[in-house]
Amino acid sequence: MVKYIGAVDSGTTSSRFIIFDEKGRIVGLDQKEHRQIYPGPGWVEHDPMEIWNNTQEVIRGALTKSGIKGKELAAIGITNQRETTVVWDRYTGKPFYNAIVWQCTRTHDICKDLTAEGGQDWFRSKTGLPIATYFSGPKIKWILENVPEAKSAADRGEAMFGTIETWIIWWLTGGPRGGAHVTDVTNASRTMLMDLETLQWDEEILGILGIPASGLARIVPSSDEGTWGPTSESGPLRARIPVCGAVGDQQAALVGQTCFAPGQAKNTYGTGCFLLMHTGHEPIQSQHGLITTLAYQFSGRKPSYCLEGSIAIAGALVQWLRDNLKMFQSAPEIEAMASKVEDTGGMYIVPAFSGLYAPYWRPDARGVMVGLTRYINRNHIARAVLEATAYQTKDIVEAMNKDSGVVLETLKADGGMVYNELLMQFQSDILNVPVVRPKVAETTCLGAAYAAGIAVGFWSGREELYNNWEEDKTWQPDMNEERRSSGYRGWGKAVKRTLDWVE
Repeated sequence: MVKYIGAVDSGTTSSRFIIFDEKGRIVGLDQKEHRQIYPGPGWVEHDPMEIWNNTQEVIRGALTKSGIKGKELAAIGITNQRETTVVWDRYTGKPFYNAIVWQCTRTHDICKDLTAEGGQDWFRSKTGLPIATYFSGPKIKWILENVPEAKSAADRGEAMFGTIETWIIWWLTGGPRGGAHVTDVTNASRTMLMDLETLQWDEEILGILGIPASGLARIVPSSDEGTWGPTSESGPLRARIPVCGAVGDQQAALVGQTCFAPGQAKNTYGTGCFLLMHTGHEPIQSQHGLITTLAYQFSGRKPSYCLEGSIAIAGALVQWLRDNLKMFQSAPEIEAMASKVEDTGGMYIVPAFSGLYAPYWRPDARGVMVGLTRYINRNHIARAVLEATAYQTKDIVEAMNKDSGVVLETLKADGGMVYNELLMQFQSDILNVPVVRPKVAETTCLGAAYAAGIAVGFWSGREELYNNWEEDKTWQPDMNEERRSSGYRGWGKAVKRTLDWVE
């Protein structure tokens, strides 16, 4: 009797496997962190084999801890850090190079040359994206230009390119022994290579970037009735279970938060911060620095689109305070420190560690701490770190209100930082709207589970998913307008100080 759905969450800092019941409640979970590799300033890598090995380990771990057997799962879904890119050998499964992570800025020169030739919005009308180091296409180009073995394998048609869900699905469904080489529409829309209207790879852009189509995955719906193949009985599940759902992490949170109607929005507070608003079945081109991307596509249905504001550094700024500056030992301690002061004492931190993403798209920016006086102590710095995430979110909401013509009325929040009460209250204050946390804050994994579950009929449809969603807590704005606007003005001045740092 199948009673559960499993979801792999292959995130920026860790791999998790979560098992859900039919009510969308967590009944099993295991998690393992992987190394963050920094070969140089602005360069970020992961070891793809470490990620695959950890994925197998957490699947086994969640099953063991919960006492659930692999054969009791109806299906498997995958969610993943999106633009991170792997190139590997079709016959051995060996990566030619480490995965280049979405935060990595090594493709700056490639992007600068493309921008010089066609402008930053050269591909935007087709892909919805500006030319930026964030996206996967330039990362594939960098590997092919800098790793001779990858280039020669690509020329022979023996190299495979993919984002992390493609890599995991390929291994789960057999790897070198006939694994499915697929990417779902949400992940494909983050490569800078897919046409938003046709949902196919764009031959002109592939030609400009010098990327052979033979290495690219087949583009499929996020929830696919056809399924891409079962897991093998020799694998970590010890059973043949259909793999049939895949959604990039931020879109997965949109699905997990049941934002199925135009105008509904969610913000995920993780390593970075990502605010997505559902805009319907037609892509809306942003005029205010946001990106247009796929929200999801259920098998046999029209695709849904969204506007997204991407922030590179949110929870990663807390990690930086913990790991680089050694201000505390565990991330949750920041709230107690920040609570010891009423405000930041007039200081701001803008974490432009890898440039500024939406709505600025300035790879030349670098992080600043401004407004420092002798009065400032570590508690003010801790508070400024939390406020930076809320201010970056306000930048996105302002742009989104203009682009969509819909004024945000409520923000659904999820991700690890939503348990920081001080941050959530300040977020509500600075946006002047309620912020709502759901009972199951693991909405990223839940969205992947929903995608897989709907594909195999485990859930009948959206109504059932709406009924699963429950509110846990709502924060109401409690700040006067004068303080709100003066704080945001100061933030704008701080952002200007980050620009033109890298020449």
